Amino acid sequence: MITRAELEALQPAFSALFQGGLSQIDSQYTTFATVAPSTGASNVYGWLGQMPNLRKWVGPRELRQLQQHNYTIENEDFEETVVVQRNHIKDDQLGMYNMMFTELGRAVAAHPDQMCASALQSGWDEFCYDGQNFFDTDHPVIGKNGEVTTVSNTQGGTGPAWFLMDDTRAVKPIIYQEREPFAMTSLDAATDGHVFMNKEFVYGVDGRNAVGYGFWQMIIGSKQPLTPENYKQARSALRGMKGDHGRPLGLKGTRLVVSGSLEDDALELLNTDRNASGATNKYKGTAKLLVSDWLDAEAA
Repeated sequence: MITRAELEALQPAFSALFQGGLSQIDSQYTTFATVAPSTGASNVYGWLGQMPNLRKWVGPRELRQLQQHNYTIENEDFEETVVVQRNHIKDDQLGMYNMMFTELGRAVAAHPDQMCASALQSGWDEFCYDGQNFFDTDHPVIGKNGEVTTVSNTQGGTGPAWFLMDDTRAVKPIIYQEREPFAMTSLDAATDGHVFMNKEFVYGVDGRNAVGYGFWQMIIGSKQPLTPENYKQARSALRGMKGDHGRPLGLKGTRLVVSGSLEDDALELLNTDRNASGATNKYKGTAKLLVSDWLDAEAA
C-alpha cells in the first residue's frame, strides 16, 4: 500500500524538480516585449498610437485629446499535465518522472519566449492598433500639416525573418499580457475520483496570458537577405520614424533579432572588423544581437 506520508512527499519533490526546470531558461522576451499585467478577461489598449512629445509653450497649454483605439488583447488559457501511474509509485519507479517534471518547468519558463517570437513571426498577418497588419507598408500617420500619410515598417521579402528595433523605450514592440502566472496543482489523494478509477496521480500546470502588438514605429521587420545594404535601410527607416503631426520619435536600431538560421550573417554584420570586400565594417557594434531559436520553430 502507498502510505499517506509517501503521497504527501511526492508533490514537494515534483515541485522542486519543476522549479529546477524553471531556472534552466534564460528568458529573452523582455528584451522586445512589454510585460503588461491583466486583471480581467482582456485588456483594452486605447492609448496606443499616441507617443508623447514636447512642444514650445506659447500661450495657453494645448489640450491634446488622445486618439482612442479599440485594440483589445484577450487572455487565453494554457496548460500541461503529467500523469503518474500508481503502480510506478508502488514499484519505486519514479526516476522516469523526474525528467518529466524538470522539462515541465523548462516548458513553462520558455512559454513567454515562444509566444513573443510567434507574435514577431506572425506580424505580417496580424492586426495592430491601427487596423493594419503589424508589419505593413501603409500605416496611417497624420502629417505635419494635418494630412494623412502612410508609412512602412517592413522591407517585405520571402526569406527568414529578421527584425531591427529600438528596445530602450518603456513600451516595446510586443506586449506580453499576464493574467494568471503558471501554478502547479494535483489530484493525488487516494480518495480522488480519478485516482480511484484509473490508478493514476495527476499533476498539472496552468496559466492565463496572451500576446499582442505595441508601437509598430519601433521596429522594422524584414524577410530580405540580411545584408549591409538592407540593414542600412532598416536603420535609416527606424531613425526617420515620426509620430502624428510630423514629430520625430528619436528611434534608433539598438537591437537586431534573428533566427538561428541567420546567426552567422548577423555575427558577421555586427562583430567583424572588415566586410566581405575587405573594407572597414562600419556597422560593427551598431546593435546588440539576440538570436531566437523559436523564430525558426515558428517559420517551419
